[in-house]
Amino acid sequence: MDALRKDPDYTLYRPILESDRRFYWAIGFLGAVVVWAIVMYIRQLVYGLGVTGLNRTVTWGFYIINFVFFIGVSHAGTLISAILRLSQAEWRRPITRMAEVITAIVLAIGGLHPIIDLGRPDRVLNVFFYGRLQSPLLWDVTAISLYFTASTVYLYVPLIPDIALLRDHTTKFKKLYTWLSWGYVGTERQKHVLERAMSILMVVVIPVAVSVHTVISYIFSMTLQSGWHSTIFGPYFVTGAIFSGTATLLVVMIFFRKFYHLENYLKEIHFQYLSVLLLVFALLWGYFTFSEFLTGIYGNEPMEMRVIQFKFSGAYAPFFWMMVLLNFVIPVIILAFKKLKKIPGILVASFSVIIGMWLERLIIIVPSLSNPRLPVVSEPYIPSLTEWSLFAGGVAAFCMMFLLFSKVFPLISIWEIKDGRAEGLEAVKERLESYLPDTDVAGEGA
Repeated sequence: MDALRKDPDYTLYRPILESDRRFYWAIGFLGAVVVWAIVMYIRQLVYGLGVTGLNRTVTWGFYIINFVFFIGVSHAGTLISAILRLSQAEWRRPITRMAEVITAIVLAIGGLHPIIDLGRPDRVLNVFFYGRLQSPLLWDVTAISLYFTASTVYLYVPLIPDIALLRDHTTKFKKLYTWLSWGYVGTERQKHVLERAMSILMVVVIPVAVSVHTVISYIFSMTLQSGWHSTIFGPYFVTGAIFSGTATLLVVMIFFRKFYHLENYLKEIHFQYLSVLLLVFALLWGYFTFSEFLTGIYGNEPMEMRVIQFKFSGAYAPFFWMMVLLNFVIPVIILAFKKLKKIPGILVASFSVIIGMWLERLIIIVPSLSNPRLPVVSEPYIPSLTEWSLFAGGVAAFCMMFLLFSKVFPLISIWEIKDGRAEGLEAVKERLESYLPDTDVAGEGA
């Protein structure tokens, strides 16, 4: 313990080694929300889906909205972390682990929502026993399962050196750290194997991540449902996923920077770089949204126009224009001007995008289902207390699991910080030596 206190990076160990009353209060509150959500789900199991606001036409509501949203947020970790590692961007070192943790936790929560949406959750086994290769639902289950496995391994492998550090210098969670460290002691061969494994995982995980949200878009676009039958949905969904994932990563970074006093590691430059990425995806999202509605309006197909008008000026118009404001207007205004692009402004823009992207999932799903092609009387969809409770439970579960992770493992990769510092010093040394004359040559000249 004394050795760790002398470590220049001791700040990164403090959340694990030191108790904080605020942490336990937060866990208690979030745990209560999760327990309430579980109670409401048990009530749904007992009484059936009649306790929700779902009806004959809107058979997908909050549960599928949250499924698409949470799976989209998961793209923050895999794509940002893997791409930054592959490009060897030095500024990535303090942020990659937070991004990877977001991916693993959100995938676990998002993947449960289709099961929650089933009146009888045991029927999910039918996908495995009787799944058809023609069905995007089977592709979806396969892609998400593969993505969760790859992302969890991708989180764990770079974590091993830090687990070994905690194993050797602390008595807290000693057995857990010993088991998870796999005997890692930092030999050259172990480092080589670790780097090789990380390189393979980086290459594998990127196409898997892209395929996941593409396959989710196929579930919608391969139907003839008005508003969904679109070839642009693949890239549109992937863009939206990275957009919401980047915003979530920025919010998490800002929160833990303040809560755990990580200002020395999560610096202004990290937020500036990620805010540029957020701005680029805000513009891309605006382009895809404009293209989607332009082609629909230009085609002027009656049922398609009925859905579009339902969004533009009908019952869902307030949600639609709020989505445009939150996803495009606010982030572009804040992030395009240097004076506004400070950490408080970035926080506002990020929260705006998170809420706006959840509204986008709502706008995609509910208006189309509320306007069926068959001459059926459509009932308004009003989410019930059960659905709101399970939504709150999902958000609370994400926050609680992230806090618990921060209590057991470092949120910033300590070994990567130390390696980056050593590499930086070596680079400075080589650069300085390159400016000096060679001593042997100087001696001959004398």
